Amino acid sequence: MSSEQWSDPDAVRRAATVLGDDARVNSPLGALTTSRVGGPAAVACVANGLSDLQRAADAAAASGLEILVVGRGSNLLVADRGFEGIALFLGDAYEAIDFDRVNATVTAGASVALPVLARQCAAAGIGGLEWAVGVPGSVGGAVRMNAGGHGSDMASCLIDADIVDLEAGTGVACDVSTLNLSYRSSGLQNHHVVVRARLSGHQISPSKAMDQITEIVRWRREHQPGGQNSGSVFMNPPADSAGARIDQAGLRGLRIGTAEVSRLHANFIVSDPDGTAADVVALMAEVRRRVTESSGIVLQPEIRMVGFETTPTPS
Repeated sequence: MSSEQWSDPDAVRRAATVLGDDARVNSPLGALTTSRVGGPAAVACVANGLSDLQRAADAAAASGLEILVVGRGSNLLVADRGFEGIALFLGDAYEAIDFDRVNATVTAGASVALPVLARQCAAAGIGGLEWAVGVPGSVGGAVRMNAGGHGSDMASCLIDADIVDLEAGTGVACDVSTLNLSYRSSGLQNHHVVVRARLSGHQISPSKAMDQITEIVRWRREHQPGGQNSGSVFMNPPADSAGARIDQAGLRGLRIGTAEVSRLHANFIVSDPDGTAADVVALMAEVRRRVTESSGIVLQPEIRMVGFETTPTPS
């Protein structure tokens, strides 16, 4: 496919040349996220080992394009014009799950979906990860942003993670204490790729763990919307709730174009099937403006925004 739609088509061609047969030019990206809005990536590739990761790093160095590590797209909003960079997906090599039932620990590849991990841990009699059943992301993405829910998060159960530094071309096991995990963030940079994580739990009967999972799934179906959305849009302010502040401002059901503040949970924005990222961003900005006006609190985005020149700010 042509690279001419991008501002620097030569850079896109250089990246594709380095990636060789693994390169996918003008590859769908927004359509692969849970919001299902937004344009393509200039180049995409799949990595199944250190050599593939190094090739992606070489392509970035040769082209000057940014690398975006894409998990399951649950916390990502892609601009309608797309992402003029290299979208890096981790392949099947990073989907293994290994259990240590004696010590109640699990080692999972970065591509493993969190709901899958939660259910398999429960079946193996390892508790403590039931909360993950309601987070539609990957293990790697969860480490990077310290994902969490239902009173827990990755920081509470992560032992260590295998990280590949694309700039150095090396991999290292990092103890959780070195990752600087905090609320929905970590010290990891764009050139760091999480490839595996080791997590601690506790011994539990599979039936008890599955009962907890069933209850979490029931709660989320009753209180959070389905459809096209990127999950929680804004981070909770300290000792406060973003959803409550949006609700207090009377913004449930507020619509701009093809995007609407969920009537089920105010911290979710749901897109129509033919929706645009531009409408989501416009609605985010309006929500922030009105919440700031009504409460003085400036909400900060939790979702990662890719391909946008600016992030929405109150006006």
